[in-house]
Amino acid sequence: MQYRLLGKTGLTVSEVGFGCIPIIRLETNQAVKTLRHAYEQGVTFYDTANAYRDSEEKIGRAFAGLRDKIVIATKTGRRDGAGALEHLENSLRMLQTDYIDLYQLHQVSNEQDWKVASSAGGALEIVTKAREQGKVRHIGITSHSLSMALRLVKTGLFSTIQFPFNFIEEAAKDDLRELAAAMNVGFIVMKPFAGGMIDNATIAFKYLRQFPDMLPIPGFDSPEAVDEILGLYGEHNVITDADLALMDKYRIELGKQFCRRCQYCMPCPHGVNITPAMGYQVIAGRMSPAVAIEFARNFMETAAKCIECGECIKRCPYDLPIPDMLKKHYEMYQQHCENAKNNNKL
Repeated sequence: MQYRLLGKTGLTVSEVGFGCIPIIRLETNQAVKTLRHAYEQGVTFYDTANAYRDSEEKIGRAFAGLRDKIVIATKTGRRDGAGALEHLENSLRMLQTDYIDLYQLHQVSNEQDWKVASSAGGALEIVTKAREQGKVRHIGITSHSLSMALRLVKTGLFSTIQFPFNFIEEAAKDDLRELAAAMNVGFIVMKPFAGGMIDNATIAFKYLRQFPDMLPIPGFDSPEAVDEILGLYGEHNVITDADLALMDKYRIELGKQFCRRCQYCMPCPHGVNITPAMGYQVIAGRMSPAVAIEFARNFMETAAKCIECGECIKRCPYDLPIPDMLKKHYEMYQQHCENAKNNNKL
């Protein structure tokens, strides 16, 4: 494992971090085991958020007595000062610590969010005061909007930027990466697997390892998953023509519009299981339609409940036309069901 400075924070972090969303689906003992295994293998950077259910609590349990050995990053999605302070105090309690190494304003992707967060009494002012009090050491920001991310980095107010980056979502490769480097702002890579749509760790990290100035934070849900990714870092990184062809295959399969499974659209007020249903086209392509309809039946049947109310569109950070995509996937699912039915009659 190699270590490097995270921008102007002065924090030394491992070259790959740990994104802590997946541990919310683990029992506490298994989550602690996975976190400790990553630490024992040299991972020192752990990224979570107040919104990630019991993720912070599990991190607190895993690293009790090891606080000075790791770097903890967490987040608030609140724009108002009172809400941000409530989140911060809750994070400190759950993480069993009296300071956060990196506290991030989460998903600031439009002008209105930034206006509220940066106004008098807003989240930024309160978090800045918390930094003066020693509760926060450094302030970062996350976004899914390239134009907003560029603007936010240019303010000089943040020590880090967290943004999606992988071989499918390459928008940050040039302008944002170069700006962050020029301003010595640490670049944290969210969604290294494109929200789970890239199911090949080797190809995902062959691409990412070309950019050692960027810190990827893959999510891990087992010690074996940790070992799979970290094992790649012990190898010389060579991208072959076959690798490039495979990347192109993924790009063609997913197209320009695809769900990253961030789940910001959930819950649906009408009971649609949006996130898995949005991935049906890819599931059917990888499993074959005959297998996919059985695998996906429970969540695809909920797609029929969509009344196109638009609530999911308001929440989606990628501005996806979710009802239209759900309709398309449901029609595909129905056609696959019909084909299977007819084949069974033969």
